[in-house]
Amino acid sequence: MDKEAADKSECIEIREEPIDLVKLLKLDHQVSGGGEAKILLAEGGVRLNGEVETRKRKKVYCNDVVEYRGRVLRVVLSADRH
Repeated sequence: MDKEAADKSECIEIREEPIDLVKLLKLDHQVSGGGEAKILLAEGGVRLNGEVETRKRKKVYCNDVVEYRGRVLRVVLSADRH
């Protein structure tokens, strides 16, 4: 991830880790559902920690960085994990 991308990053909160990458994309509300998320992954439209990721069940952890559709998301654990 370059400096410009790092400057544009947003935090996305998850309640527990790990989370499947496809679920994280749905959580961000930028895809209409799991099917759209799976297509986006299959087409190579998602980067995880700077590498193209195509696996829908790839596990994502706190501090991972997901890039897609011009968005840069840093994964953080929610303070309220009950």
